[in-house]
Formats: sequence, C-alpha cells, structure tokens
Amino acid sequence: MVQETIFSKIIRKEIPADIVYQDELVTAFRDISPQAKTHILIIPNKLIPTVNDVQPEDEAMLGRIFSVAAKIAAQEGIAEDGYRLIMNCNKHGGQEVFHIHMHLLGGEPLGKMLDK
Repeated sequence: MVQETIFSKIIRKEIPADIVYQDELVTAFRDISPQAKTHILIIPNKLIPTVNDVQPEDEAMLGRIFSVAAKIAAQEGIAEDGYRLIMNCNKHGGQEVFHIHMHLLGGEPLGKMLDK
C-alpha cells in the first residue's frame, strides 16, 4: 500500500502552501526551505512514490510537469537566464518525500554540479 505524504495534503489544500499553479494533473508550490532565490516544487496530483514506480499511463502527467516548469519559469522571470530542474530518486538520490516531485531552481547563478 502506498503511504500518503504531506504533498497529498498540500494538493487537497489541507495544509497551507504558496501554490503557484494547480490543474487536474499537477500542483506547484514554493519550497518552504528554498535552496535558491526561486525554488518551486512541481508534483503530480497522483501519488507515485519514486521515479521507479512510474507506469506507462503516467507519461502524459510527467510531460505536464515539464511544460508547467517552463510556464512557471517564464512567469517567475527566470526562463531567459536559465534554471535547473532536479528529480531525486530514493535515499541515495536524496529523495526525502516519497511522492515524486521536480525542483525548479533559479533566479541566481547556481554554479556547477559537483564532479566525482
């Protein structure tokens, strides 16, 4: 059985959040602990724990996450300079909430990712 997360409650507006976009497939809201000047989480309204749990029927919803990211970046005024999209998967990938989500970060130079 899939465990409900805090994101499910944000989608249903049972927990307050600064929602910047919501439709029948996805919800986007500002991160409460931002790692950049602009830090927005974009999540599917369907609870999918990890990227490993994505099914073929989820493809349209995942495409919507990317198109919403581009729309929000334009609205936030960061599309031209650029932004970063990040999805973490499982513990070693840095995933903390087990409801897939994309981080949209920007509004300032983000630097390079660490090479190992």
